Amino acid sequence: MRALILSARVCAAPLAAAALLWAPAFAQTSPDAPAADQGPVAAPSAHLPPEANGDSDILAEGVIAHVNDDVITNYDIGQRTRLLAITAGIQPTRNDIAELQSYALSGLIDERLEMQELLREEKEQKFTIIATDADVDDEINDMAKSNNMTSAQLMQSLSRQGVGPATLRSQLRAQISWRRWIQGRYGSRVKIGEDQIKAFQARMAAEADKPKYLLQEVYIDAQKAGGMPQALDEANQLLAQLHQGAPFTAVAKQFSAASTAANGGDVGWVTSGEYPPEVQTALTDMRSGTLSDPIQTKDGVYLIYLRDQRAGGTSMLVDLKQAAIALPATATDDQVAAAKAKLAALKGQMHGCDGFEDIAGKTDGVLAGDLGESEAKDLAPAFRDAALTVPVGQISDPIRSDQGVHLIAVCARRTNAAQGMDHDAIENQLYGEQLQMINRRYLRDLHNNAAIDVAQATGGS
Repeated sequence: MRALILSARVCAAPLAAAALLWAPAFAQTSPDAPAADQGPVAAPSAHLPPEANGDSDILAEGVIAHVNDDVITNYDIGQRTRLLAITAGIQPTRNDIAELQSYALSGLIDERLEMQELLREEKEQKFTIIATDADVDDEINDMAKSNNMTSAQLMQSLSRQGVGPATLRSQLRAQISWRRWIQGRYGSRVKIGEDQIKAFQARMAAEADKPKYLLQEVYIDAQKAGGMPQALDEANQLLAQLHQGAPFTAVAKQFSAASTAANGGDVGWVTSGEYPPEVQTALTDMRSGTLSDPIQTKDGVYLIYLRDQRAGGTSMLVDLKQAAIALPATATDDQVAAAKAKLAALKGQMHGCDGFEDIAGKTDGVLAGDLGESEAKDLAPAFRDAALTVPVGQISDPIRSDQGVHLIAVCARRTNAAQGMDHDAIENQLYGEQLQMINRRYLRDLHNNAAIDVAQATGGS
């Protein structure tokens, strides 16, 4: 089954919702996949948009869960289970259906709690919070464009695979509304200080000599799964789907409990020390381009895809500019001395990197240019010494090479410890992590304060 394309606006959200929506692509359903819904659906709940409980022309069917005053029916779970399978690009077997239904139920409970909270806040705040039909239409339009479809074609594609339009609209409405609420209420309160950014940089620098791993992850939270045996079982079933060709990014977006889920499980470059010891041990035995077996830790289970790795060691990156007078290796001592004197006089007119090229370029016989950023180890010895010893923002004394005489301006110098992450990138990462933590705590409190009663699922789909 081909992976589906995630809506850009949903993907950009820093929140890893239980089931981030993707636009459906044309796909074939396996013989063991859930059959099209034949059963009815409960009447629409008074507390949710009408589409949340399914198609209105179907009679009420068994209630699987009560979430405060709202219900989740067997039909709801069947529809969401199918949507999960389609959007994750997996081919469920009979053994997978129970786990998919469990994920579907968990996501539906979260959405009911979120929508109830938003309706309460909307009434109290006296302004609109719940996403409108137009908001949902816009999201569907974006999803359709991402799949080179019209909105009508997208909905037809879902319908052919047994998913009613109300199922997609209901999930989108909850996603958009909750995302806006969290970002609007808490986004301005999250402040990332310079001390936090410097601490992040210091930690990366301290780990610069350790091996680096480019990872994607799926994390199954044991508590949310109902226990460690259930988490291991879920991880093994997801692993089987990945081996059968399900895209790792798609599976991570739908099933991972990590904050990286919104980015398809993409962790970026990390050191093994950023993970529990069990994951560290597994990484040392993995080869690039391989997928781990389920890795059990204290609180959950990881699936790791190791995209690439690097040996330990720190590289110094330097940003340089130069002014040069061309001289062959056979130039006389007098010619070299004259060139050095000319560049020494030119150095006295300069003020570091600012205006370096303009000033040097106006001097006859002098070529000036921006050398950009490079690793110091790749420079010729004379230039490397200058790049590492000249203070940032200052200019070297004239340097002789086989090609001429040079002035080197050192404009910046940094290690690669943060793997190329600049100040803004670090700030954005820390901001997203804090907002995600707020979201998890908020939802946990809603669960703790709710009356949730779950009956045994009847397996309807």
